[in-house]
Amino acid sequence: MDTSLAPTTGWLVRGKDGRLTAYAPTTDGVLRWTETAPGGPEWSGPDVIPATGVLPYLSVAQGADGYVHLVGLRRRPLPDGRTGTDVVYALQYQSGLAVREWAPLGTPYGSDADLAARIGLPSAVVDADGSLHVFVRNVGGGVCGRSQVPSGKWNKWADYKGSEGLGAVSVSITPEGLMEFALPTAGRVMRWKQETKGVKFERADDIVSGAEPDSLTAERTGGDRLTHFWHTSEDRTVRAWRPSMAEPATVGTGTGTGPIALLRTPVDGHDCTILAHRDAATGRPALAAYPTEDEGSGVTWTLTGEPCVGAPALAIDARGRVVMAAFGTDGTLRVTRQKDESGLALAAWSRA
Repeated sequence: MDTSLAPTTGWLVRGKDGRLTAYAPTTDGVLRWTETAPGGPEWSGPDVIPATGVLPYLSVAQGADGYVHLVGLRRRPLPDGRTGTDVVYALQYQSGLAVREWAPLGTPYGSDADLAARIGLPSAVVDADGSLHVFVRNVGGGVCGRSQVPSGKWNKWADYKGSEGLGAVSVSITPEGLMEFALPTAGRVMRWKQETKGVKFERADDIVSGAEPDSLTAERTGGDRLTHFWHTSEDRTVRAWRPSMAEPATVGTGTGTGPIALLRTPVDGHDCTILAHRDAATGRPALAAYPTEDEGSGVTWTLTGEPCVGAPALAIDARGRVVMAAFGTDGTLRVTRQKDESGLALAAWSRA
């Protein structure tokens, strides 16, 4: 499994039939594992989804209809000898079934192959109407995006400005169905948000913090609010911020790499936010949980399983259990589930 590109989380999703599916981008295509029955424990796969020219990177977005959108970046030879670049996406309607052919979305730079080759890796989200939205860091370090409308057609690429951005864009949806995206610079995190549904975004207040590129994620944490999480660029500890905070809070003392997997779910009747990341020192998955409205300073990170590559993912299975998944250094999918007892104790890891 190629780990040279930025890792992503969100690659473990639950379909309308209750079965979980895991996706892994490789140089030979996208690998897919699917539970054979809702709640497992058995899995089928890996099946190979052909992805000629698509880089081994994947942003996975799922809508309320259960459809899964796979978004990546494709390189292709041009007649003049240069390399063409396209953002592409493929759609899966049902768990375990065929995936539609990859469709191109181009880039913000039209036929300028040299500029197109310099865009960042794409990030995607599906809005409350089931439309797909794709965002990339542009050549100037700002953000460009392309949005699908309810009819299925696509608007042109829009330039949301910004500068000096690093890594991939983090994009999320608030509980009210409004989108927000963010991109770190060397000393701050730029933010854009919607005031109303549609395709118009406005700059919001920056978060003053150095964030490790490609580590930003966000979760819905009450009202119309998102809480953003990231690893700091200084010491790789986890920070959290939401608009009610005067400054970012430190989430425990654990250090990590890559994006932070997030899951909001009740634990023993308490509204909790579950976090997972790849531990910086050992390479093993690490898990933490805290009451959603707390600021996280008392969080304890717990190492679990063997060293992994990329970033772990979290989901809720058909039986309501927290599921944590990761890819072993040998490329195998490994899974652990919440035990049928109080608390957040996890069962032994198993290979799919």
